[in-house]
Amino acid sequence: MLDVLRQPLESGEITIHRASAVATFPAKFQLVLAANPCPCGRWSGNGAECTCPPITRRRYAGRISGPLRDRIDIDLWVNRATRSRASGDQPCTTTSAARARVVAARGAAEERLSGTPWHTNAEVSGAWLRGAAARLGRHATAPIDRALELGRITLRGYDKILKLAWTIADLEGAESPGAAQVASAVTLRQQHA
Repeated sequence: MLDVLRQPLESGEITIHRASAVATFPAKFQLVLAANPCPCGRWSGNGAECTCPPITRRRYAGRISGPLRDRIDIDLWVNRATRSRASGDQPCTTTSAARARVVAARGAAEERLSGTPWHTNAEVSGAWLRGAAARLGRHATAPIDRALELGRITLRGYDKILKLAWTIADLEGAESPGAAQVASAVTLRQQHA
């Protein structure tokens, strides 16, 4: 059932076909998914406390199809909370500070994309982005170039990583992504489970 989201995620619109008419509606949305690591919810990577056999965990993770997963920008494994993480001793970013960084990053992206039909990194076409990526240099894109050659990522995944790397660079105030931002983007798209 989730696979019906594939086309609206790609195009930003949904088309409904009926016998006598076809209607198209805007459908730009931000998809946020969350799932337990397994049916029992206790698998933590080392199998502690989990009663699910590996085949059950794989089947459970397979409920989100590969093509839909490929359209997800960030696929992040969040570890279980520990006492040290729950204590709140670590400094955290305030909402106003995070908002200021996001506003600055969006402004940088909009300025960079002026003269194009896009305003944000998420809207940029893959072909244009790969052309812009050529300016990044081989050292920055070498890991994803290799992953694409080996079939570990799709061209769509490659584009998603580049968009994410540009967003990370904008958040950090960098002029363009370097190897560190591309590596961060790859990490945020790694699939665990």
